[in-house]
Amino acid sequence: MVRAMASRPALVGSCLLVLGLAGQAAPQTADHPGQAPPAEDRTGQAPHEAYGLPLRGAEAEAFLKTAKVVKKKALSIGVTHSEQLTLSDGSRTLRAVRKTIDERKHGVTSLEGGGFAVDFVDSWKYEVAAYELDKLLGLDLVPPTVERRLEGTNGSLQMWVEGTMDEADRAKKKLRPPDPQRWNDAVYTVRLLHALTLNTDSRNLHNELVDPAFQIYAIDFTRAFRPQDFLLAEKGLQRFSRSFLERMKALDRPTLDQALGPWLSGPEIQGLLRRRDRILALAETRVREKGEAAVLYP
Repeated sequence: MVRAMASRPALVGSCLLVLGLAGQAAPQTADHPGQAPPAEDRTGQAPHEAYGLPLRGAEAEAFLKTAKVVKKKALSIGVTHSEQLTLSDGSRTLRAVRKTIDERKHGVTSLEGGGFAVDFVDSWKYEVAAYELDKLLGLDLVPPTVERRLEGTNGSLQMWVEGTMDEADRAKKKLRPPDPQRWNDAVYTVRLLHALTLNTDSRNLHNELVDPAFQIYAIDFTRAFRPQDFLLAEKGLQRFSRSFLERMKALDRPTLDQALGPWLSGPEIQGLLRRRDRILALAETRVREKGEAAVLYP
């Protein structure tokens, strides 16, 4: 989900594999402590006193599904025509992002910025699926996202993460996290999530948000969940979270059908499971080559 950011860079928007996507522009890793980013809103509005997610879990989902829309505005930059909505339940007024894009094209499609895709799909449904998968894996990377029908149209509605900058801006400003190891582990976990979902927009660092506490959030999965079983940027998958691997092992077809079935097709779920198996096999290979201490983290 592009939130008032630049449009997708070339060669990252395919629903199959776009030419030139062998590598991944990884977020900058930290090597020493430094200054946390200021709590400035990425839309250029005045800084917020609070930052991060104002609500989480079931409370956030209930709010997104039922709160009244009191204001909306188009997010003019980006290719998915998102809207920022202001919602109120009478006691709380919070922001969210709505997306209704559901574009599907058979054959070869030329992409903005260059490159092409085969059987192109760009859908709001994958935003909800990414959040539901995030819950199954216990990652807490994807902001709460629900399906909601507004003005006669179904779409995704995702909680706005307040007071963040995107990872591209953080790296450009060379802002360093106070806990480099924790930050680097989080970066590797984001890479694993992108690989598991086959998110072809994962090289766009505008789609990774960072709050002043250096909590990282992964957004924009509208071009993820392809049925193919290859791993994007496999060379960049060098370290693996033990908890991520264990929770992936527990995934099976009935569980995914129940949790993701409303938004993913059978082939898309099967592709996810095949990529899961590839990630598990790759982790075993890395451990054999380098040892557990160099490869695995909590």
